Amino acid sequence: MEAKNGFRCPVCGNSDPRYLGIRNGEIYCRKCISFIGAKAEVKEAEPSSAPVRLHYSLSQEQKELSIEIQRNFLKKIDTLVYAVCGAGKTELSYGVIALALRKGLRVGFALPRRDVVIELFWRLKDAFPENKVVAVYGQHTFALTGDIIILTTHQLYRYPHYFDLLVMDEIDAFPFKGNDVLISMYRASLRGSCVMMSATPSDEIKKEFSKEGHAIVELRTRFHKKPIPVPKIITGIGAYLVFTIIKKLKEYEKKKKPCFVFVSSISRSEDLFHLISLSCRGGNYVNSKRKSRAKIIDDFKKGKYRYLITTSVLERGVTIKDLQVIVYGADHERIYNSSTLIQIAGRVGRKADAPGGEVLFLSWKKTRSMERAIKEIKFCNAFL
Repeated sequence: MEAKNGFRCPVCGNSDPRYLGIRNGEIYCRKCISFIGAKAEVKEAEPSSAPVRLHYSLSQEQKELSIEIQRNFLKKIDTLVYAVCGAGKTELSYGVIALALRKGLRVGFALPRRDVVIELFWRLKDAFPENKVVAVYGQHTFALTGDIIILTTHQLYRYPHYFDLLVMDEIDAFPFKGNDVLISMYRASLRGSCVMMSATPSDEIKKEFSKEGHAIVELRTRFHKKPIPVPKIITGIGAYLVFTIIKKLKEYEKKKKPCFVFVSSISRSEDLFHLISLSCRGGNYVNSKRKSRAKIIDDFKKGKYRYLITTSVLERGVTIKDLQVIVYGADHERIYNSSTLIQIAGRVGRKADAPGGEVLFLSWKKTRSMERAIKEIKFCNAFL
């Protein structure tokens, strides 16, 4: 144990002797022992023209905030982008990404979840048509370097002291939130500045970015300047709530509006689908264990399915026109805290040509988390 004194893991920063071991005379860390794999080749990037292709114009407020983020980057100031769901956070980062590329700097864009990385890969590939965009996530690590590297936070260990600019979205999401190992790997991957983005940052994050050398930029309205749909709470016993889901799905079908039905667990996603599908055809279910998840989600976007029963895998990073949302068992506060409920509600009304929609919280009882989520959404709508 004495040989471990003063040792700090170079990967995750752990120095707690309870998580250190000795093998063949060498100290190793049990906290990050699973993070084994090739590291990215360290070579200087070359300046690039990095033209940005947008299919719509940024609002005046978005333009001003984009410029502010770029100014902060030039001053080596880390920035927290505190923006409501659907505000266009990703687009706000395009300006600083292009700036870094023009300077020949290494750029990364990290997110906690694989599905969102894949979604973002195609968006950035379209937005930066002349640059090499690569995606790095589990079982997809054959290309580790490019002009823009989009990766899960689990893959940050491959990039020690690497990124001149690291954009991080959904910083309040599982599994990054509260994960000391992933947070340490994020810090170790930086050699420059970061831009963190969230619709629901924790008080701890906001306090950190209030310090010197940091900045917070806020965007309280959606880019299309329409209100975020305010959730409605429906309470009752289980049978009544299931009947309500069936009734709503049939109503949405007539209006040709797709729907996500969120549930709190993998088993519940399967059970509820099998029950609902007896009355409502044309649906499917997804969860983190569903092997065909990517194809089912893609088919849903193409209109093959009219509803999906889903766990939290679809609570972030998904934009679908005319989407309606139902949260079944919204009083499960261990899963559905106010931040999660705000994120789920934020799936609705994201398109400029379809800014409305319905968000329903179905539960046995009303909770403080539901009330906080509704209060926050109304607060943001007041800025319109």
